[in-house]
Amino acid sequence: MSFDLIVKGGTLPDGRTADIGIAGGTIGAIEPNLQAEAGRTVDASGNLVSPPFVDPHFHMDATLSYGIPRINASGTLLEGIALWGELKPLLTHQAVKERALRYCDWAVSMGLLAIRTHVDTCDDRLLAVEALLEVKREVAPYLDLQLVAFPQDGFYRDPTARENTIRALEMGVDVVGGIPHFERTMEDGRRSVTELCEIAASRGLMVDMHCDETDDPLSRHIEQLAYETQRLGLQGRVAGSHLTSMHSMDNYYVSKLLPLMAEAQVAAIPNPLINIVLQGRHDTYPKRRGLTRVPEMLKAGIRVGFGQDCVLDPWYSLGTADMLDVAFMGLHVAQMTSPADMRRCFDMVTTESAAIMGLSDYGLEVGRKASLVVLDAGDPVEAIRLRAERLCVIARGKVVAEREKRATRLSIEGRPETVERRHRPG
Repeated sequence: MSFDLIVKGGTLPDGRTADIGIAGGTIGAIEPNLQAEAGRTVDASGNLVSPPFVDPHFHMDATLSYGIPRINASGTLLEGIALWGELKPLLTHQAVKERALRYCDWAVSMGLLAIRTHVDTCDDRLLAVEALLEVKREVAPYLDLQLVAFPQDGFYRDPTARENTIRALEMGVDVVGGIPHFERTMEDGRRSVTELCEIAASRGLMVDMHCDETDDPLSRHIEQLAYETQRLGLQGRVAGSHLTSMHSMDNYYVSKLLPLMAEAQVAAIPNPLINIVLQGRHDTYPKRRGLTRVPEMLKAGIRVGFGQDCVLDPWYSLGTADMLDVAFMGLHVAQMTSPADMRRCFDMVTTESAAIMGLSDYGLEVGRKASLVVLDAGDPVEAIRLRAERLCVIARGKVVAEREKRATRLSIEGRPETVERRHRPG
């Protein structure tokens, strides 16, 4: 028995220690003390071996554009949208593509091997759509890139958004998006949810809608999204992103809403880093932080995946493509600090987000695609605590990124020569 690659002695997320044999880009074996030859062996002893990180919500057409043509001075969502309107005419095909490819390099280095990105369809040139379709083809050997047709200025509010969104889908964009709370009226928002879901149903596509990204507790388009999902038979293929208005809704209404979402199998994609930066900007104190009701959703049986949303763009001035940063922030803001809840936060940047994206060949199982990451951590919770270094990243059976494990040297009399922040109880 021989393999192209064997990852030896790693600790799997469920606590097992096993070797992983990889052949032809596929996981061929997962078992202790695998006795086989291999073209290369990666020693993962004492380290966590995880399926790759997954980002179910991103804006790659805007990424790494921070400061062009100016900085978001107020830090608000609305100024970010206005700034994007100023930047959009300055975009070129090559600049969008180059920034996207550079971000994909960052992603690979961080073990992030699947990304769902929204792409603005309110530009008659559809320049960003064309550029990201090219990027999708170029990164396909090592990264799953899923595109969402996103009428960012409003499906009805922008005069050509409807036509352009359909054009983008015909060009090969994967998912139908929308932004109902940004339409001119609540009624227009409701109608946009209906028509966009009908377009998705007619084409056999998934739906991922920016939904109620506002502090207004009366923004309730998620209710319409759940209804249309049921009416059109889209169960399991629909996600509502952000859902920040739920942070401000009264508890009685939410007690009705969450079962509707669960019944319709509508997933939720909060974006902790961005939601807590952009929401509550009109508050003094008490000050809302905007993250949707993650623990309550999980208790109701709703699938939840954490998204990055933005990196160095008109809305967010930080970011490194590190989904452990996202899980770390989500854990804190949602106050999910029990061992089980912390572990679920790890799942929300790996397996749960993969399920939302419909990645059927994802995961550490025999016969699945051999994409995985070796982390300098003992378990998923420690990986979040440390935002652990990625020691080795494997995509479709090939090592695509690696770094040496590093310890910090101390020069303190009577103390150890080196120190690391991993913790072993006892």
